[in-house]
Amino acid sequence: MRFLRCADSGLLVELADLEAVQALYAALVEAPPEGVTDLVPAARTLLLHLDPQRADVAAIEAAVRAVEPRGTAGGDGALVEVPVVYDGADLAEVAKLTGLTEREVVDRHTSAVWTVVFGGFAPGFGYLAGGPPELAVPRRVESRTKVPPGSVGLAGAFSGIYPRESPGGWQLIGRTDLEVWRVDRNPPALLRPGVRVRFQEVR
Repeated sequence: MRFLRCADSGLLVELADLEAVQALYAALVEAPPEGVTDLVPAARTLLLHLDPQRADVAAIEAAVRAVEPRGTAGGDGALVEVPVVYDGADLAEVAKLTGLTEREVVDRHTSAVWTVVFGGFAPGFGYLAGGPPELAVPRRVESRTKVPPGSVGLAGAFSGIYPRESPGGWQLIGRTDLEVWRVDRNPPALLRPGVRVRFQEVR
């Protein structure tokens, strides 16, 4: 565990892996140290937003080091069902990479309950973990300059939904009409850390 200051309002905690981040995040969500106003998990880090008027950084570091990580965050979060048409441009490549048939890729993707473990890349983009390990695939060798909004992809151990058109290197296996990011909604992001996701095949 390593601590890095981020100006006067942030403290970044570097951890060994995603599991360690999720365990610490779960513990701090339940009992945040005095002066911590928000927590932002990522793949190997946890950012603590601080209130500069109240935060005692040394005390916060000590409190974080003393935390007993427990379980993982989001195991019982709200469940969002995502309808997906599985006709992605990389579905055949994912089948080849995994040694599965395209039908088996879809079945594996829809059979799991995924959990949003952190957000990033673009507003509303949630990184979903907890899927079958056999669906872990590398990013594309060459990224696309334009990925349509609603594209459903895989990269590493994660699945995700592109909230808007953007460049991207994930393996695209399908698409959804569900809007995961809307600025007129509160909160705008549908897929926030802790939210569970089940993909449902539609035709």
